[in-house]
Amino acid sequence: MEIKIAQDLFENEAKLADANKERMKQRGLMAVNIMGTPGAGKTAIIKNTARLLKIPMSVIEGDPASSIDTDLLKTIGIPAYQINTEGICHLEAKMVAKALDEFEVPPRSILFIENVGNLICTASYPLGEALRIVVVGASEGDDKPFKYPDIFQTANAVILNKMDLQAAVDFNLERFYKGIQSLHNKLPVFEVSCKTGKGMESWVNWLAVQVATFWAR
Repeated sequence: MEIKIAQDLFENEAKLADANKERMKQRGLMAVNIMGTPGAGKTAIIKNTARLLKIPMSVIEGDPASSIDTDLLKTIGIPAYQINTEGICHLEAKMVAKALDEFEVPPRSILFIENVGNLICTASYPLGEALRIVVVGASEGDDKPFKYPDIFQTANAVILNKMDLQAAVDFNLERFYKGIQSLHNKLPVFEVSCKTGKGMESWVNWLAVQVATFWAR
């Protein structure tokens, strides 16, 4: 009986996510689910992407509490909407649906959905996104693909941030790639530093191609 309840829960989540996806598709919104641990640099990636990618974008921010990141994005001219999950460790499709009701997002634009900092629950809850991006900070260690395989298996790309700290934290790049390739050997990985800007251009160019492909469908 418990298994059936779990199945019903995830089936319902999938239906809600599909409804979000269709709703956003009709408006030409390409939603990008940004996932990663607290402090990986998810908001910094969005900020730097907005600076380089000349496509209108908005952000839905998910946090257990506060509006720190939302306020920061607004100060640099990026429209942002705050979702406080009040202790829930991930965003859910119904939360995104409510945000779409209340948050005016321009058509034919990118909608970044910055998920709650977590590498476990966020992997299991689709939101209706077109892309799932995992952000990992070099300062977090090179073992993340081995410890949290599910989130990497469902990702469309990985951003390895804070590469300016690689030597200082003894991040083993070979080990990290070995973990990634054991799960998804064609998964794009972008080595970047939001502090120096290094590597951001490759990520942004890849994203621009995904946007163009999405709008051409």
